[in-house]
Amino acid sequence: MANIIEKTDAFVLELLKDKLSNNIVYHNYTHAKRVFKSTKEIIENSEINVNESEILLLTALLHDVGYTEKREGHEEVSVKIATDFLTAENVDPKTIEAVNACIMATKFDSEPQNKLEEIIRDADSSHFAKKYFPEASEFLRKELELCDVKNYTAKEWLEENISVLSKKHRYHTPYAIKNWKSGKDKNLAKLIKTKKKKRAKNNKEKLKAKYKAQYKNESP
Repeated sequence: MANIIEKTDAFVLELLKDKLSNNIVYHNYTHAKRVFKSTKEIIENSEINVNESEILLLTALLHDVGYTEKREGHEEVSVKIATDFLTAENVDPKTIEAVNACIMATKFDSEPQNKLEEIIRDADSSHFAKKYFPEASEFLRKELELCDVKNYTAKEWLEENISVLSKKHRYHTPYAIKNWKSGKDKNLAKLIKTKKKKRAKNNKEKLKAKYKAQYKNESP
């Protein structure tokens, strides 16, 4: 297993280096390796056999390579690239089929259908629970701006992150629920605290402006 994982890692690194747009500052090799590391973390703390482990680690490395061609529908492109590469490496067709299913399961609005899909989904969103979440979030915001998807203001991005963490995302695996949910909750609490501070500051500035205008109008 180690050999195909190493080959895939090298393939992904070279592919992204050669073909990934400079505008893709979040969905890059750093992201792939972070997901790979988080996938290994779940695997090492779950009942996963060797073949399942291989499927998951291959998926972690290959799941976003479609960004080399397009943003919308990148999962389908990732499946094609993964199929071509793994077939050329004589990987078992059933393993390739499982990798492709896991890649498609990384669509944010999809619901994982089995244990492997739950693991890769949790690994792909593990950054929600990490200390580097603010940094990763800013890279994603910048990527969306550079790719002309949307140019979020700081306030809008804060609201979007609060919405995603509180309403649109949940962890699925027992390991992630036990070990990552608390980190995610801390990051969410920090976002909410920041929102409250900004609101209080804005209210204070509005009040100062009101009194300043009132004083000016009342001055002889």
